[in-house]
Amino acid sequence: MKYVIRCCLLLVAIVLSMYIYFTIAYSEPDLKVEQLTQRWAKPPSQFITLSGMQVHYRDEGPKDDPLPIILVHGTSASLHTWDGWTQVLADHHRVIRFDMQGFGLTGPHPQGKYRIEDYAQTLVLLMDKLGIEKAIVAGNSLGGYVAWSSAVLYPDRVDKLVLVDSSGIPFQSKSVPIAFRISSSPLLKYLLGDIMPRSIVKSSVENVYADPAKVTEALVDRYFELNIREGNREALAKRFVETKAGPLANRLGELSQATLIIWGEQDNLIPISVGQQFHSEITNSQLVTFADLGHVPHEEGPQQTVEVLERFLH
Repeated sequence: MKYVIRCCLLLVAIVLSMYIYFTIAYSEPDLKVEQLTQRWAKPPSQFITLSGMQVHYRDEGPKDDPLPIILVHGTSASLHTWDGWTQVLADHHRVIRFDMQGFGLTGPHPQGKYRIEDYAQTLVLLMDKLGIEKAIVAGNSLGGYVAWSSAVLYPDRVDKLVLVDSSGIPFQSKSVPIAFRISSSPLLKYLLGDIMPRSIVKSSVENVYADPAKVTEALVDRYFELNIREGNREALAKRFVETKAGPLANRLGELSQATLIIWGEQDNLIPISVGQQFHSEITNSQLVTFADLGHVPHEEGPQQTVEVLERFLH
């Protein structure tokens, strides 16, 4: 019996030692927004006050465009995910993109509001501040959910919709990025705390690409640094609790806006069946899929996907 107790105590000591080691070795302290701004908020970046937040945004292209395009990023991404599309679109369109609450340089909402209705409200508040009555709204993943939810809740503000591997309908993933698994599990989040090695971020980005070879070190740097912006990790955990798929799904049939649905067939996070369901429930929609792209087709294959968007717009 004493031998068993000694073995158990030894095992506990080993596990505790490993936990302390990994906590010390792989914990990443928060970075203050001032530390990140110089690198990630270069011109034409600006900040605007919304609901007590300093929201990071970019407003590019002709300002007299009567129907701007607003691009909304997904979970753990930032406005930079739309660089490829913006380079093309801004030649002929006013293009606005921003870091949503809990992400990028914007950081957490001061009242911790991360319901889908809160994200839609932030979008509309930004439009109000910029004097935009109506816009074309495009979003990827969570950003797609924000886009179509905004069209449901504020139909007079959204002229057309573009859904890129959008969430908002319950689904079963084939594979979930490890960073998402940690953040969405209260137990793992409690045990691991600030453990977020760059390798986990790299693995998570590779997980949403069809071709991991396209994931550059510079791309990983961006995701890594912006995700450890002060407050973002805690906000991400709350977002997984508060922003659930499904609450507005029964209202998809209300959408009358012309809708382009873009999907990467190699998306292991949100399967193509979800895109097909959006297509079947949104009357005035078209679905275009890409055999060689994953969950972020606008980022992984910006040129081929933006060409489809431009045809839709014209």
